[in-house]
Amino acid sequence: MSIKSKLKEFYRFLNQDTWKSWIVSLLLIVIFIKLIFFPALSFITQSELPLVVVESCSMYHESSLNEWWGKNGQWYESKGISKEEFISFSFKNGLNKGDIILVTGYGKYKNGDIIIFKAPTKHPLIHRVINENPFSTKGDHNTDQLSIETKISKDNIIGKSTIRIPLLGWIKLIFFEILRSPGDRGFCK
Repeated sequence: MSIKSKLKEFYRFLNQDTWKSWIVSLLLIVIFIKLIFFPALSFITQSELPLVVVESCSMYHESSLNEWWGKNGQWYESKGISKEEFISFSFKNGLNKGDIILVTGYGKYKNGDIIIFKAPTKHPLIHRVINENPFSTKGDHNTDQLSIETKISKDNIIGKSTIRIPLLGWIKLIFFEILRSPGDRGFCK
């Protein structure tokens, strides 16, 4: 039997409506994603984490930009960031829990960029750059900076947010929400 005919037979098997073909198809999808898709995406984006899911509400804006600025603008102005400057930032309306972010690891990072960086936490943090020298960040929804984000080494920066896919990350988060404390579960409020 030739390789071509074996491949045709395997293809017919995958198209069958059986548990065995379904399980084999799932395994092939996992292998493709793990061994081909993510390595290729990492190479293209130059980031060790090319896709990340926003897992918290730290970048959430609960209202329109004008209302949000009314509540939070004073903090940013005290750091020399005006409303006009903030409006020019990428993702000026924040990020929602469950968003998937495409991360690129090359280029310069500037005020307003949302970066992903390694921190002494369970997962990397996704926050907005508010100072470039040294790099420091703040979550848009947080009332103040965390102590771990005031002096971020460039070596700890994984990359910056370039594209947002809204809420699709809930496909992953739904499986882990039960493990979170009750106050951290569900959509941002």
